[in-house]
Amino acid sequence: MKKISIDNAEGQVLAYDITEVSLEKKIKNRAFKRGHVICADDIEYMKNLGRRNIFVMDGNDTDVHEDDAAKMAAPLAAGENVTYDKETSEGKVSFYAEIDGVFHVDREKLLAVNSLEIPSMPTLHDGFPVKKGAQVAAFRIIPLVCTEELMNSVRSILDKPILSVNPYKIKTACILVTGNEVYEGRIKEGFIPKLSAKLNAMGVEVVATAVAPDDREHITGELKKMLELTDLVLTTGGTSVDPDDVTTDAIKDAGVQIICKGNPIQPGNNCSIGYIGEKTVVCVPAAALFFHATALDIYLPKILAQEKITKEFIANSGHGGLCHFCEKCHYPVCPFGRGGL
Repeated sequence: MKKISIDNAEGQVLAYDITEVSLEKKIKNRAFKRGHVICADDIEYMKNLGRRNIFVMDGNDTDVHEDDAAKMAAPLAAGENVTYDKETSEGKVSFYAEIDGVFHVDREKLLAVNSLEIPSMPTLHDGFPVKKGAQVAAFRIIPLVCTEELMNSVRSILDKPILSVNPYKIKTACILVTGNEVYEGRIKEGFIPKLSAKLNAMGVEVVATAVAPDDREHITGELKKMLELTDLVLTTGGTSVDPDDVTTDAIKDAGVQIICKGNPIQPGNNCSIGYIGEKTVVCVPAAALFFHATALDIYLPKILAQEKITKEFIANSGHGGLCHFCEKCHYPVCPFGRGGL
């Protein structure tokens, strides 16, 4: 590349994308693409964009251009269920989820790439739930060109893909509501529609529901029937500290091993998770009725992707596990629960 005055640019080949930023037009996009042959009409337009000098191709480039650097890195970084732009824009390539699931990134290798200084590779948080088509990462080099040596360093770090999406594997669930007040019709049941909507939004069909009184044997019996139907059962009620709260004990009677009673996330401290073989049982606390996002929402994507919830993971979820209680909830696009991922 060589730098020339914009007044002498007619007939020259543009060596990089030129961006237009306009608050009036409410745009920030590519105005001219690399390889564009500059004509007389372009010169005034480029001056309006603040250009007095530009870079054009001179046929003597030995370094790696920003577009080529992005195209080199993209297939090395993209792993399972991650796709990427086949053409760059402004020297950048973006990565996207091919399916609904849990996004993962190798944080050590990501740090190594970004520690090279010239590359820029931002990603979503590791463990973030994503929808098909969601952007999960991007790559570019910050200057227009870099050395082949630097790109060799990138290749060395990206010796295997570092971006992936783990799909949701659990496709059905059951909901077991417990509580004398609901069983006897004293209050209206509200968990089933709310939890069903939450599960449906993540591609999970609710195949059975039931309401049980605060009777240990009754709850155990209903739970065992549900565990024959599906790999996930959500139970509600009877998980707090009242003397009538027998749900957790009834779950244990069914052979479920509870990882730990409760968790450090608020709201949703009384959400507990247990396993019986490969099947998962979640005790959903009353907080899930009143808040858009609770501990259940932090753990559920990982559960649906059949990623084992460990005692250590639950303990770590306390970091960032305090909701900001915003007037309008934007979860999952917020910091709630991200510190422990």
